[in-house]
Amino acid sequence: MEIVQMNAALTIVPTYNEVENIEGIVDRVLAVGVSDVLIVDDSSPDGTGDLADRLASRHASVHVLHRTAKDGLGRAYLAGFAWGRERGYDVLVEMDADGSHQPESLPVMLSELRSADIVLGSRWVPGGSVVNWPFHRKVLSIGGNVYARLALGIDIRDATGGYRAYRTEALGAIGLDSVESHGYCFQLDLLWRGLERGLHVVEVPITFIERERGESKMSGNIVRESLWKVSVWGIRRRVSALRELIIHHRRLPSVRANTRRLAPA
Repeated sequence: MEIVQMNAALTIVPTYNEVENIEGIVDRVLAVGVSDVLIVDDSSPDGTGDLADRLASRHASVHVLHRTAKDGLGRAYLAGFAWGRERGYDVLVEMDADGSHQPESLPVMLSELRSADIVLGSRWVPGGSVVNWPFHRKVLSIGGNVYARLALGIDIRDATGGYRAYRTEALGAIGLDSVESHGYCFQLDLLWRGLERGLHVVEVPITFIERERGESKMSGNIVRESLWKVSVWGIRRRVSALRELIIHHRRLPSVRANTRRLAPA
C-alpha cells in the first residue's frame, strides 16, 4: 500500500486519567510505523503524565505536551496541532487514548491523503462497525449524524467521529483561531468549516471498539451542546442561502435591462 510521502505524520493523543490505556495505544501506533506520537496530557491526577514522560524517554518518536488543567478536548487538540505545525509535520492525526481507535487503520487513512485534505475514520459507512456499544449508543450516534447531514446539508456519514487525519495545510485553510467549540462538538466544528472552504473529505471504514478500561468522558451535556450548535449552524446556513437568493432576485431586473439595451436593433 502506497502511503502519501510527507515529512512525517504526528498522531495526537489527548489524555486525562488514561494511565491504564496510554502505554498500550502508544505501543500499537509505534508498531504500525507510520507516525510519531504526541501525548497531550491535561494534568491527569492518576499519573498519566508521568507515564507519558517515561514512554517519551524510551522512544525518540514519542513526545509529551503537558497542560496545566483539564481544559476540553478541542483545546487539547488545538495545542497539539500548534505543536505539530511548529515542528513541520505535514500530517496531523487525531486519536483517542482509550483504544477505541485502532492504530492499525493508520496506513489506509494516510494513503487516502494522496488525494484528500481530510480523512475521517468512519463507523457508519459500508465496512465500518462498532463493537461493544449498547443499542441506545448506536441509535444516538446514528441519529446525531443524520441530524447533522440534514441540518448542514453535508454528505458525510460519520461527522462526529474523532479518528481523523488532516493535511497540515488543510488546518491552515480552516482557520483554527476562530474555532468556536472546545468540547466534543469540536470535531463537527472543524469538519463543517473544512467543507465550507471546499476541502476534499474522504471517509474510510474503521472498527470502533468501546473502551475496556477507565471511564468514558461522554455525557448528556456533550450531546446537548452538539445538538444546539448543529442547529445554530444549520440556521445560519439557511439564512445565508436565503440572503443570497434575495440578492440574486434583486439583481435580475437590472441584468434583464442591460441585456435588452445590448440586444441588436
